[in-house]
Amino acid sequence: MNKLAVSLLVALLPALTNAETPKAKKQGMPEGFHELKVGDAAPDFELIGIDEEKHTLKDYADADLLMIAFLSNHCPTSQAVEGRIKKLVKDYKGKGLRLVAINPNDPAALRPDELGYSKYNDSFPEMKRHAKEQGFNFPYLYDGETQKIALAYGCLATPHVMIFDKERKLRYQGRLDDSRYDDDATVTSPDARNAIEALLAGKPVPVAETKPHGCSTKWIDKRGQLAADNEKWEKGEVEVELIDAKGVAALRKNDTKKVRLFNVWATWCGPCVKEFPELVATSRKFGLREFEFISISMDDPKELPAVKAFLEKHNAIVPDKLKPSLKAEGRKGNAYIFNEASSDALIQALDPEWPGPIPHTLVVAPGGEVIFRHNGEVDGDELRAKILAHMGRFYVPEPEVKP
Repeated sequence: MNKLAVSLLVALLPALTNAETPKAKKQGMPEGFHELKVGDAAPDFELIGIDEEKHTLKDYADADLLMIAFLSNHCPTSQAVEGRIKKLVKDYKGKGLRLVAINPNDPAALRPDELGYSKYNDSFPEMKRHAKEQGFNFPYLYDGETQKIALAYGCLATPHVMIFDKERKLRYQGRLDDSRYDDDATVTSPDARNAIEALLAGKPVPVAETKPHGCSTKWIDKRGQLAADNEKWEKGEVEVELIDAKGVAALRKNDTKKVRLFNVWATWCGPCVKEFPELVATSRKFGLREFEFISISMDDPKELPAVKAFLEKHNAIVPDKLKPSLKAEGRKGNAYIFNEASSDALIQALDPEWPGPIPHTLVVAPGGEVIFRHNGEVDGDELRAKILAHMGRFYVPEPEVKP
């Protein structure tokens, strides 16, 4: 190869590299991701809705404006705006606006701890239950199986809204408004509503693009990350310590910001063994929140190796988020064996209303208030529902500290 050919190859190399590396790949987005720009036409779609009917873009051709709102079941920001979206639909009913919500997420790409603000995953059956419970007054469509529509529209997060005019040209895209909270009083810039008002009045949109905020789209190619997370839980080690009634009473007092789930169990107790996976599932679900699962075994302290083996077999490890708080409290872990001969002292320290048999489950709020108690094998769904009802589905603003 002569010098001229080499020079041309060097000059063309950047262009060739760019041509072979799509912009979406540079942004960390999956193959086929297309970011819509203001003025672009709305891509066609055909998706199943929670009404079990097929929905297409043409089905909404009569609307002067069409809002496509990418929402999800699991995301606290998405759940927080549901009330404002329902109000938007109600306020503009009969005034030319139609709104269609699309769930873009692959439920198999969601880690358990990403579900800590929701009763439901993002699967199609659970979309139906979530929408019914929340009283959705708009179509809710499922794109999680192929994600072709999320890719075509360039869905970055939930929520992510896009407003199209009569010709189905994009006129606004981004956030619904500037608040991630469910309280309407926290909204200072209702961007999507402003865009709707302007378009219906035949005026230019004041701000045509904003940045969506919320939970990133759970793309199918992220399933590998879930597998890696599962492997970490499966290979994790558990630190088991001995504890007396005084130590239990200190934990029960709960001078922390965490909700604490206590479970008293033993390796020789059939119902204890049967329910234990539900307790671990609960720990994983709330692993990114202020939550702690504390197990107290009634096994003989000499059986510590067997208790440790059982806990590790059932992946009862400490979530990463919890480790700094345990260190600050001077604790090695959250798994214990009660080391006093009489269980009476444990009952008085943990829960005087405990009738005595195991398993026994107690959930306490910061400060020690009882959220949930149950003697006998626990129902995992009921347990998690009680915890979620207390902790809430949304982000909550920190109270103002007065000087």
